[in-house]
Amino acid sequence: MTAPRAHRLQTVAWTTAGLAFAVLFWLLGPILTPFVIAAVFAYICDPAVNWMVARRVPRPLAVLLVIIALGLALVALALILVPMVYREGVLLVRRLPDLVEMFNAQVSPLLMARLGIDLQLDAAQFRQLIAENWTSAQDIVPIVLGHLKAGGMALLGLVANLFLIPLVMFYLLQEWPRILDELQRIVPRPWLERTMRIIGDIDSVMSEFLRGQLSVMLILAVFYSLGLWFAGLNFALPVGVLTGLLVFIPYVGFGGGLILAILAALLQAEGWPPLVGVAVVYGLGQLVESFLLTPYLVGERIGLHPLAVIFALMAFGQLFGFVGVLVALPVSAALLVGLREMRGAWLASPVYLGKDGHAAADDVKQ
Repeated sequence: MTAPRAHRLQTVAWTTAGLAFAVLFWLLGPILTPFVIAAVFAYICDPAVNWMVARRVPRPLAVLLVIIALGLALVALALILVPMVYREGVLLVRRLPDLVEMFNAQVSPLLMARLGIDLQLDAAQFRQLIAENWTSAQDIVPIVLGHLKAGGMALLGLVANLFLIPLVMFYLLQEWPRILDELQRIVPRPWLERTMRIIGDIDSVMSEFLRGQLSVMLILAVFYSLGLWFAGLNFALPVGVLTGLLVFIPYVGFGGGLILAILAALLQAEGWPPLVGVAVVYGLGQLVESFLLTPYLVGERIGLHPLAVIFALMAFGQLFGFVGVLVALPVSAALLVGLREMRGAWLASPVYLGKDGHAAADDVKQ
């Protein structure tokens, strides 16, 4: 068998294996959620484990300490955020009729004077609607708990996933060096150098994006919470935390948080000061994120355009559900590296350069 034919057969074999893996991933999507979540957390936490191992902490103990710290942080966040969001949501619903009256008193005359639009909302009817549905709205928690009791298998599956995620994460972090060595061992020797370089590029892109974006999310959550608190917003903590946690979706976190903050400021019925404070906080937040946090913590060389991020999240979510949303950005980063390799190979190919273009290959690569 000639060398070119062998290379073509290897290419076909690897392409077929990749397609088969994608189909298998799609078929097993419903049961992969805990494994994918564990893999993402393991990848993010691996530097912390390595840092502890470098200081002579046994790897199993380091893995266990990191998982416990992560679990405590997530539980603390849930215990703080969930009750507060529920309580603030109840207060928001109670104040909505006041917002209707404010609209009729301040916005409606402006619409009539400037645009000739007569728009009046019935605040009394709105209050009656809330009063009629208030009892059923307060009973939503017992109803949900009743459904969970009735759906025993669903509840059992949820509990199993909650225990499975840290278990899978422990084994992944424990065996991470061995997994990397095994993957390196099965790569054909002629491809080893280039494969390791590509894997290094993929790791660089994903680590900068995932770990950097996590840092940006945490910093912005603190910034927006403190900023809105100084601005006098009653719902500063939930709005600030939600804005920071959703900032990994371009425009959604900032836009959604701004809308929530404006709504909360209007419901306080304290005039313009809260609204001006919200505008200042979110304006400064956007400047800090765009010109300071993202360039230094995420890195501009990643090359994931915001529109590409939105498309990747929607496309992978449509194809693979929740699991697809989890793997959308890492897979997109890997595909980006692959596209860069393909572009470099194309620009250096005889087809692109022509018969006399080989001498200019180095110039084209630059």
